[in-house]
Amino acid sequence: MSTADRRPIRRALISVFDKTGIADLARALAGAGAEIVSTGSTAATIRDAGVEVTEVEAVTGFPEMLDGRVKTLHPRIHGGILADQRLDSHREQLAAHDIAPFDLVVVNLYPFADTVAAGGSPAEIIEKIDVGGPSMVRGAAKNFASLAVVVEPEGYAQAARAAAAGGFTLAERRELAAIAFQVTADYDTAIADWMLGQVEGAEQESTDEGADSPLSPTHLLDISDQEAAELGFTTTLRYGENPHQRARLAVPDEDDPGLAGAELLGGKPMSFNNYVDADAAARAAFDHDQPCVVVMKHNNPCGVAVAAEGEDIARAHARAHGTDPVSAYGGVIAANRPVTLAMAEQVGPVFTEVILAPGYEDAALELLRRKKNLRILQVPERPRTGMEIRHIWGGSLVQDVDAIDAAGDDPAQWTLAAGDAADPATLADLAFAWRAVRSAKSNAILLARDSAAVGIGMGQVNRLDSCRLAVTRANTLGEHAEGEAAPERSRGAVAASDAFFPFADGAQILIDAGVRAIVQPGGSIRDEEVIEACRAAGVTMYLTGTRHFAH
Repeated sequence: MSTADRRPIRRALISVFDKTGIADLARALAGAGAEIVSTGSTAATIRDAGVEVTEVEAVTGFPEMLDGRVKTLHPRIHGGILADQRLDSHREQLAAHDIAPFDLVVVNLYPFADTVAAGGSPAEIIEKIDVGGPSMVRGAAKNFASLAVVVEPEGYAQAARAAAAGGFTLAERRELAAIAFQVTADYDTAIADWMLGQVEGAEQESTDEGADSPLSPTHLLDISDQEAAELGFTTTLRYGENPHQRARLAVPDEDDPGLAGAELLGGKPMSFNNYVDADAAARAAFDHDQPCVVVMKHNNPCGVAVAAEGEDIARAHARAHGTDPVSAYGGVIAANRPVTLAMAEQVGPVFTEVILAPGYEDAALELLRRKKNLRILQVPERPRTGMEIRHIWGGSLVQDVDAIDAAGDDPAQWTLAAGDAADPATLADLAFAWRAVRSAKSNAILLARDSAAVGIGMGQVNRLDSCRLAVTRANTLGEHAEGEAAPERSRGAVAASDAFFPFADGAQILIDAGVRAIVQPGGSIRDEEVIEACRAAGVTMYLTGTRHFAH
């Protein structure tokens, strides 16, 4: 590693609420020759450790004010943090005002989320909204070219090593800055969520739908298992999406826990990825009113099929598995009806991570429990609609759950744009395909026949590739329920597209593959070109006016 861009730590500013490990860090910094400037109780901790420290008020010339609300908000502090030491003009201004620059800022913030979780009063919670701390952190992170910022006790050992080695490298300072901005973003999100709850008149412990947990995401990961259990919010998972990521399961509404509170009837505990796939599978299966089975893999369906009302759910499973038997290996199976012995016998030979359903026949459960690694979940009758939240850097996105309930989801409301009106069997296949394509990631194309998917193209960056993928999968990967190969399954199939075709070329791929009817939202400026391609081929096309695009 190049040391040319290291900046020696000659002067450090330390102001922390959590004093864990701070004495050891102060000793290491002092041992490397750094001057330490600190605030009140932090300075006392450092002094008690036998390390020389300068109080902030000795630097600013002002004592702490307003019950500690004002300590570090002063040009002699922030000038030392924000000065770009690469610039002659900045160095000259510091010299003119007798301000020394900082090379390291070590700050952790007031425990806002802890105070909310502990049931603090509004006044107590407001006093735990840190102002000076985030200001120092953001200033130091912005100025990573000149100094380093450490915001977590886990970073103290690295800071001690850097002090001994001549300072942090530029790459290390940039990485620390990114971590700092993430911490302040999470902190501000937790404050905003609580404030919004106050504005809406929610109580602090409110878990009403659409209100975020009063615990910030970072806090949920940092608290102990015992604290989590006492709060009733979380269950520790082995790890997150990857082994190096921490993870917990939050259950904010114990009266309506859904999948998060599903009963584990057999097998190992659920993992983070198991929950993600199981959630997608359950939503996809319950999108259908008829008995339905979905095989989900990596949050995308590799098989979907329905059986007639009164038929054994095993029929739907056999046909869903036949969509893509190769990808079904290691998948998650969801059924919207109780699992029968016949279905359990079909599942048995296939390595499956999770199976979930609203119930199980006794004999089916006994058979499935013989597979020690198969997680068996019993879930409520139907996932509840409502709101869903997706966290982004610095904030959260909230939206209604996409459900099959818009006017455009009713075939009776579709517009026939090309070809002859579909006969009842074809229209039923189109209706099935339209419901099923919603569960695939965009761009999504789903081919179906006899109320079973035969080829799915999903997650591509253009619709052409999704069309090609759906056709290829239909004609190379599938099999009939009886197990024999099913070549050329695209011929005579119907197709659904989750969003409009921007050009006619995607639809033409489906037409050339033998698709006899297509359903899509419409709305492209080139709709007429797409429709004309279907007219020329004698292919039926319906427009729904509704989109089910899913990232």
